[in-house]
Amino acid sequence: MARIIVVTSGKGGVGKTTTSASIAIGLAKKGHKTVVIDFDVGLRNLDLIMGCERRVVYDFINVINGEATLNQALIRDKNCNLLYILPASQTRDKDALSQESVGKVLDELKKDFEYIICDSPAGIEKGAQLAMYFADDAFIVTNPEVSSVRDSDRMLGILSSKSRRAEQNEEPIKEYLLLSRYAPNRVKSGDMLSLNDVQGILSLELLGVVPESNSVLNASNAGIPVILDEKSDAGQAYADIVDRYLGENKPHRFIDEKKGLLGILFGSK
Repeated sequence: MARIIVVTSGKGGVGKTTTSASIAIGLAKKGHKTVVIDFDVGLRNLDLIMGCERRVVYDFINVINGEATLNQALIRDKNCNLLYILPASQTRDKDALSQESVGKVLDELKKDFEYIICDSPAGIEKGAQLAMYFADDAFIVTNPEVSSVRDSDRMLGILSSKSRRAEQNEEPIKEYLLLSRYAPNRVKSGDMLSLNDVQGILSLELLGVVPESNSVLNASNAGIPVILDEKSDAGQAYADIVDRYLGENKPHRFIDEKKGLLGILFGSK
């Protein structure tokens, strides 16, 4: 049975597309046939991070309008044969999406894929609501700042009241917290919220903490999901997140400030 995951937040720039790309390739590398869909019609960033922008011929809206089949629009990832990308359109309007048409595409994808990841645009406009509507699981991506956490809390209200599961009185969407751009030294100095602060507000199961890292930007610019950078803290964090989602019991890393050499030698806190 296919599982639909929405990667969402209320605020832009928190790392949703980076997360969608890394989670998708992480699941595929674990042997699960996975597809990731870009719901950000009009902008389209997922194909850039996945490094397949030059291979886009047909897109999500072409499929919905009957101008192309799913088979024509799906792009096989160059790093993993079990991963496919369904890009968004840069030239069409978000109004091209409808609940019925999105549902038909997802139903067709369910026949062939184990995991369907929906990379949601920011905010609560139509594309974001449709990305959330059909979800079984939701990864709430937030930065440790008040505005980001507040907007994520608003998204939780929408997930619990405007989803298909809510309408049909089914088991609620399973919600997970993914805290991105976390810097323990800035938490210590009071410049950002702590993990406990964020969990106290959102009350979600913590899937993982992704540290603030230049490797995320470097990977995006290179068109390579950061999870493939196994030497970077961010890449390791996303690998841990995939493992936890699949049921492995892994300790959380990157929560505490790293000690310098003197700290290690003299036991400073």
